Parts: sequence; structure tokens; C-alpha cells
Amino acid sequence: MKLKRILKWSVRAILFALILAFLAGFVAYWRSTNDCDRKTALVNPIKAIRFCEYGSPDVLKFEDVEKPVPNDDQVLIRVRAASLNFIDPGLMRGPWPLRLMSGLRKPEKTGLGNDMAGTVEVVGKNVTLFKAGDEVFGVGRPTLAEYACARERGLVIKPANVTFEQAGAVAWAGFTALQGLRQGNIRPGQKVLINGATGGVGTFAVQIAKSFGAEVTGVCSTGKMDLVRSLGADHVIDYTKEDFTKGDRRYDVIFDNVNNHSFSDRRRVLTPNGVCVIAGIGGAGLHPEAWERIVGILKTKLLSRFVRQKFVGYGTTTKKEDLKLLSDLMETGKVTPVIDRTYKLSETAEAMRYFEEGHARGKVVITMEQGEQAR
Repeated sequence: MKLKRILKWSVRAILFALILAFLAGFVAYWRSTNDCDRKTALVNPIKAIRFCEYGSPDVLKFEDVEKPVPNDDQVLIRVRAASLNFIDPGLMRGPWPLRLMSGLRKPEKTGLGNDMAGTVEVVGKNVTLFKAGDEVFGVGRPTLAEYACARERGLVIKPANVTFEQAGAVAWAGFTALQGLRQGNIRPGQKVLINGATGGVGTFAVQIAKSFGAEVTGVCSTGKMDLVRSLGADHVIDYTKEDFTKGDRRYDVIFDNVNNHSFSDRRRVLTPNGVCVIAGIGGAGLHPEAWERIVGILKTKLLSRFVRQKFVGYGTTTKKEDLKLLSDLMETGKVTPVIDRTYKLSETAEAMRYFEEGHARGKVVITMEQGEQAR
């Protein structure tokens, strides 16, 4: 009888907890909103891209917003160029797992963009490294706008031999490539394979790996082989004709931007102490193969615990020293950002549609219209 009573009260407790969780989620869902419906007069209007609802690129609006004001630790940048990254379509479409952080019913933050390049307009009183008029690049948020604020640690001076469009394409893709290759403990003379060598991250990874003295093999489709060779790759594999996991070459590091091969297949082409860096799932946003590849990554991480070779994941972070290294690599000509297409800020929805197709060669860049910047 005592056991039966315990079970009965346990079931009631579980049901009560589930009801509370449901009610909390329901309340959180309907309280999730943004400032799009608040009609207030703008004091210093600027043009920016906003999305007030989740959905396709059609939700992206080219609108007037209030000009941002930097705090004491920030810099106000007149943005000249920004670029699209893997996370942007995800934020725009709002898949449910991501909405736990970005807003359940509506996006809490309605701006997009992290990368940028531009000119310093105002500096906060605690900022010591920059002054008005400096040409800089780095990260801020949101950067798909005429003006954006950024922290001092997220910016460096733009090299004179690099255009604003090139510099605006660097930060997040460059961080992802550089930090991922470091996860692979890359060293001079090693054989490194870049799977997915022609996207934003891949084009940086090929060049950075070469700058570290590695022997680089890039994997891409037939029409992009010349691009990969032009980036300095020593070998290029056309995945439509050859599966790199079936070849005779062995690699010290696999930088896997696609994750479309099995755990055992990649193990076969790694050296005994090789490292496979799990860098992406191919393409932008959550495409049809995305969930399958995400499950594959989780499976790979579990299986890797029982083998000598390493399969490592990582999170990209903003690091000033990494931004400075990327700047130095560009200044010396060892890295040149690859730009596929350039769109005006007012054309961002069109740019996002192209970006989501997943076939961009390098980066998709957004520039500010001259008429707007002159205001």
C-alpha cells in the first residue's frame, strides 16, 4: 500500500510539473514580442534591415530606425560594408530550438548582421585605441544598417590595401576558419583537407592553412575547382567524380565544413594521430540535410571517445588577437577575401534568397548606398 501511494503521488507531481511547464511556456510565448509595433517619432533616423516576424526573406524590411548611440566602452561606426553569415538565415526563420534564445513568438532583436567595415564616427570615453575617422573592420550588432556600435575589442584598423567590401566579409568566417584549424593543431608540412572549400569559411580555411605551411587539399564541385586552385590549394578533389574518403591519401587534419561522410569513412583517411575538425553542416541556414547532419555530428562525437583519432567541435568566438592576425594576413597578401556577389542594403532580401541557395563562392556582401551615406 505504501508503494502504491508513493507511485500515485509521484505521478501527480509529474503531471503538476508538466502543467506548470506548459503554462510557463504558454505565457512566455505570448509575452515574446519586440518594438516593431511601437510607433514613436525618430530623432535621428537611419536606414537598416529589420525583421519583425520569423519567416522567409520576405520578412526582411528596409526601414528607418533610430541611429544607435554608443556607450562609454563602444565605438559608433558608419558602416560601409557588411556580410551574411550562416547564423543569419537561422535567426530570420526562427527554428524552434533557436527561438528559446531569440524569442518564442517573435524575434526579440529585430536587426541582423555581425560583420562590418566602416569609418569611426564617435568613440566612448573609455575607448583608447580608436579615434573619429579611423577606417576599421570587425564585429558588432546589428551591422545590416548605415550605423552600428561595436566594442573596442571587436575592431582593428583596416589595412590600406584592403577594400571596405573585402574587410566587411572577414570577421565571422575568418574566425571560424582560423579557430577551427587551431583545433586541428595544424603545423607546417601537415596534409590538410578542406571539405567544402568554396564557401565563406572554406575559402578562408584554404588560404589560412597554406599560410601556416600546410599541404592543402580542397574538396569542391567541378565548376569551382579553378577558384580553389587560385586560393593556393596543392590538390583539388571534385566531389562529383571522386569521394575523398575512398582515395589513397591520408590527412593529418580534416577541416569538415559539410559533415556528409560517416565516422568510419573519415577515420579511414585520417593518419593514426589525425584530427577531424567538425566545422559546419554545409550551406547556409537549416537546409533539408541539416538535421540529419546535426544528428551525425552528435553520433560522431560519441564514437570518437573510443578511438585514437580525434573528432572535435568548437564554438566560434570574437578574439581581438585573431582579428589582428587576419588583418596581418590580408596586409601581406596571404589571405584575400573571396566575394561572390555584392548587394545594396535595400536589396538584402534578394541577397538572403541567393545566400540560402548554398552555392555562393566565398562571401555575399552588403554595401551601403552612397545617397544614404551622404545624409
